[in-house]
Amino acid sequence: MTPAARVQAAIELIDQIAAGRPAEKVLTTWGRTSRYAGSKDRAAVRDLVFDALRCWRSAAVLGGGESGRSRMLGVIRQRGEDPETIFSGQGHAPAELSDAERDAGRAPDGDAALDLPDWLAARFRDSLGAATEATAQALRARAEVFLRVNSLRGTVDQAVAQLAQDGITAEPHPLSPTALRVTEGARAIARSDAYLSGAVELQDAASQAVVDLLPLGSGSSVLDYCAGGGGKALAMAARLGGGRVDAHDAAPRRMADLPARAQRAGANVRIVSEPRGAYDLVFCDVPCSGSGAWRRAPEGKWRLTAPQLADLCVTQAGILDRAARLVAPGGCLSYATCSVLAEENADQIRRFLERSPDWRLEVARQFLPSDGGDGFFVAVLRS
Repeated sequence: MTPAARVQAAIELIDQIAAGRPAEKVLTTWGRTSRYAGSKDRAAVRDLVFDALRCWRSAAVLGGGESGRSRMLGVIRQRGEDPETIFSGQGHAPAELSDAERDAGRAPDGDAALDLPDWLAARFRDSLGAATEATAQALRARAEVFLRVNSLRGTVDQAVAQLAQDGITAEPHPLSPTALRVTEGARAIARSDAYLSGAVELQDAASQAVVDLLPLGSGSSVLDYCAGGGGKALAMAARLGGGRVDAHDAAPRRMADLPARAQRAGANVRIVSEPRGAYDLVFCDVPCSGSGAWRRAPEGKWRLTAPQLADLCVTQAGILDRAARLVAPGGCLSYATCSVLAEENADQIRRFLERSPDWRLEVARQFLPSDGGDGFFVAVLRS
């Protein structure tokens, strides 16, 4: 596919997403049915679609409309490229621009320049204050690729050397002692020996930093109450040096790949369907808006509604209350989100402490993209 043909494919996919179809499903279906598209074509079209999703509002303003064609015109203008070279009408390229399209569009301003819906922009300002614009702008850009070095399999230096053998360049990142930032060869990670042998795992640097803040001592009994895919459970097991982490999730199918991942990593992780007893640490990485990770999953920024956010806050409070009953006397309850919104983070902890006076807050940290990774919040409470 030519670069222009890739843009035309992205235009058609964006129209489907705008009509309400999930982005991942649209891209997967297109990849399966478009036999003419090679792996590089699929990756390039995916990048174009996600660039449009990250800048959904500003691209529409700059392109002069809300169609897939207008949004891709806006994306191309944002990149500083000449749209005439893409919209040529030649072969499988998009049709030539009309005079109206050439004249349409303007520089976005206000909340459109932040690429946030108005109601969310207000929540960002309430939550982040002076950091609002920098955070919103960071969420408009592609996320960097990070790896977690699995200390059960080797050292940081060994992992860097092993990655280099497969053409992947990575360097330590200051946010976590186990974090590597990939600077070259990211698309080769899943096929690399370092990944397949369990020496490294894909995990955001701030996500790793969340685990670094957890009170994990030798012999600690640990429950990951909302384990999901299990990335943090694996990181906790590595920190325990072979100690066991119990993993639970209200939707067990989310943990389907966890046993294989744990075996590859040499991690002692046990899936439990109904946690019982008392744990030294119960960790809750709760369902949330995902606002801190919207550069990786930008569709959520435009699908989220205020009622959905309110429902999430109710769910989070219920998880905290249930998980607290699984903590041993003197033990810790840890709460985490990949959100930058105060109502899911500091406000949620404040409300929990108001209704649970026997608990006290020991640590709270809000990570923002300016720290080098995604936006995460973590709090550690002790009974």
